[in-house]
Amino acid sequence: MERPKMNAQQLIDTARLLVAGDKGLLAIDESNPTCNKRFEALGIPQTEEARRAYREMIVTTPGLSNCINGAILYDETIHQTQKDGTPLIQVLIEAGIIPGIKVDTGAKDMAAYKGEKITEGLDGLRQRLQDYAKTGARFAKWRAVIAIGKGMPSRACIASNAQILGRYAALCQEAGLVPIVEPEVIMEGDHSLERCCMVTEEVLRTVFSELYMQRVILEGMLLKPNMILPGLTCAKQPPVDEVADATVWCLLRAVPAAVPGVVFLSGGQPAGLASARLNAMNVRFKSKMPWALAFSFARAIQQPALEIWRGDDANVEKAQQALYHRALCNQTARRGEYNEMVEGK
Repeated sequence: MERPKMNAQQLIDTARLLVAGDKGLLAIDESNPTCNKRFEALGIPQTEEARRAYREMIVTTPGLSNCINGAILYDETIHQTQKDGTPLIQVLIEAGIIPGIKVDTGAKDMAAYKGEKITEGLDGLRQRLQDYAKTGARFAKWRAVIAIGKGMPSRACIASNAQILGRYAALCQEAGLVPIVEPEVIMEGDHSLERCCMVTEEVLRTVFSELYMQRVILEGMLLKPNMILPGLTCAKQPPVDEVADATVWCLLRAVPAAVPGVVFLSGGQPAGLASARLNAMNVRFKSKMPWALAFSFARAIQQPALEIWRGDDANVEKAQQALYHRALCNQTARRGEYNEMVEGK
């Protein structure tokens, strides 16, 4: 197959760097409405300045690069600065953290398919990717949302989102950015672990078929999937090891070995439980996996820090310590060494 004209080796090297050294990614790419919603719940002003201060607190956390290889930013954040005027993206680069950018414009209602979503943002994407690359971004992220329910997901929803993910990934690589492909089967609902596994496998197979057709270099991308979990209202909530087994066996059936890394989303899981599940996968399967199993968590790293910070400068140091602790827990989980003692430190 003829490869697109681009620096393929640079893409491959960046993808490998993002999952190197038992580290992972920190997603700080929440949209303004989502960030404001979390601020409102804690009594934090929903202003641009409050969001800027929060992002500054995160990116200036001492030692963050010990556990984090890359940070996914939102459009507002990639253009923000510290109070002293230093661009936040420069702070990350100088700390040894690779900056990335969320480029989709959100999941919208899918026409004629009630309850299902289609992610938008392809219009103008080629130019936006070029602009982000000039700003200093080296990778990008696009999220598709797949819901499980009565008659869902439809084949149309899976196929449409997969095609868009393929087009996005090809455009990223054309611009020299590593695409993070995120097809998320969400946890809302009462479906079983087995149903989640079946749907996730179908979604992943469809996505990789589209990536192949779009001539995406698999060695120069990362996959950001959900773990295999029952719905939040399912009566049976399985133990950690059962989740780990179901997740890895699903990935082994659907994810090509050429992909250098799988960086899980947290999807609203409690922080400690997300770490424990990632740890179990690495304990039980590390010698059997062709790709690195890492993390690309948002709330599962940020939430404890946000609850401490609450918009008060006096709480910054303690909030940063909490953020670093969660990042460290997940690095430890990558090594298969996470336990209650690590959690309690």
